[in-house]
Amino acid sequence: MKKKTTIKSIIIAVILVAVACTGFFMYKKSQVKETVKINSVKDIKGKKIGVQLGTTGDIYASDYEKDKSGTKVERYNKGTDATQALIQKKIDCVIIDEQPAKAFVAGNRSLSILKEEFVKENYAFCVGKNNKELTKKINAALKKLKENKTIEKINKNYIGKADEIGKTPYKKKNLPRKNGKLIVATNAAFPPYESYKNGKIVGIDVDIVQAVCDELDMELEIEDMEFDSIITAVQSGKADIGASGMTVTEERKMNIDFTNSYTTSKQVVIVNNGKSVGNATSIVEKFKSDFITDNRYEYILSGLKSTLIITILALVIGIVFGSLLAIVRTTHDKNGGLIILNFFAKIYLTIIRGTPTMVQLLIIYYVVFASANVNKIFVAVIAFGLNSSAYVAEVVRSGIMSVDNGQFEAGRSLGLSYSTTMINVVLPQAFKNILPALGNELITLLKETSISGYIGLIDLTKGSDIIRSVTYDAIMPLGVVALIYLFIVMLLTAGVNKLERSLRKNEKR
Repeated sequence: MKKKTTIKSIIIAVILVAVACTGFFMYKKSQVKETVKINSVKDIKGKKIGVQLGTTGDIYASDYEKDKSGTKVERYNKGTDATQALIQKKIDCVIIDEQPAKAFVAGNRSLSILKEEFVKENYAFCVGKNNKELTKKINAALKKLKENKTIEKINKNYIGKADEIGKTPYKKKNLPRKNGKLIVATNAAFPPYESYKNGKIVGIDVDIVQAVCDELDMELEIEDMEFDSIITAVQSGKADIGASGMTVTEERKMNIDFTNSYTTSKQVVIVNNGKSVGNATSIVEKFKSDFITDNRYEYILSGLKSTLIITILALVIGIVFGSLLAIVRTTHDKNGGLIILNFFAKIYLTIIRGTPTMVQLLIIYYVVFASANVNKIFVAVIAFGLNSSAYVAEVVRSGIMSVDNGQFEAGRSLGLSYSTTMINVVLPQAFKNILPALGNELITLLKETSISGYIGLIDLTKGSDIIRSVTYDAIMPLGVVALIYLFIVMLLTAGVNKLERSLRKNEKR
């Protein structure tokens, strides 16, 4: 029986992979859309514009939505996602900062940047409005770094002339760091300002912030998160400053303060130039680029570890707390007791089951633990554990209610207390009945952890996002992550089925 189950699982996995590959190649083959010609900024009216959510490109592009010319704005969490959509001709152009645009175009010969700039802008670090003293200190440090040409050297090291790039890397000073830690929020998918290299976040902003920390005798700690979460992190105190090519705008100044500008940049428009993408990269070369180069596979392994830890611990919380909720609810249903606890349990279940998991995760991170610098895995475990408990509670309650009432009465007639009867007689029988449903909850919980990246936690999905932001390849990183999830789900399903069969065998004896 075991052998048949294993063979069946392998066959299903092969079929799913084959279907996915076939679908992909059919999709690529059908991709013969005409390239929309955009020769100037004026031509983007009425087109599909791609932007990174929360950026100034998003702000400026929003104005086109109101001009009644049929312009549509597609918002993506990352600039690389918008660029990938442009390559696939899902959109007609991308509005983004100049230097990241150059990095995107360098790896895709089918893309070009319009010579005409979209708008000029100034970059600065964002600081909470209640942290005026820190703003003053950073401004003083930036002034000194400009005067001694440190910032100029950092810029040349990344975006200077061909013979300047890589020649003047900033070196961290050996200092006691007696003034504490500076927590910096960033979005490390924005080369050359911040991106991953050899497992570390590097770039212009990172070097400038490190230089500022050296001036202030502070230790630097960088938190990677989605761009649209940076300002929230600074406002809530999760980070001291935000540094991610942040443009100073009047709208943002209403919510946060800015330091003095440390550089100028401009928004540009990326378009398809109609050229062929050239010879396709072999699977081996793609695999090497995505996973072997710079040991990028470590992002997947690190993310997998976090995903499994969160899933297991959250499930424990869900089962324990969910069972307690179920006991409260069934006790009230059976004998009308625990009225107050049942009232609060119903409110809890209504709120948790009626709101999205991601909203709950963000509320717990940015509101509940706003002033506490807690471990992000701990936050994720609490968030997913509390969410899971609401669903487990109803599953366990249905299992308890499915046990014949005579079992409960028999236990009480033998002199057992209510709690002893519930724990030793009813719950073991209920557990057998709800095991498949609990297995489904475990699988759902595993997949829900993929949103952990919204609080800057590197889980399995976030690991693939980091690789995509560096290699600009979406297919293989996402495909590998999908297969890993599939493999884990198949193992969990097989484990639950084996446990269920074992319990049924014991039941027959």
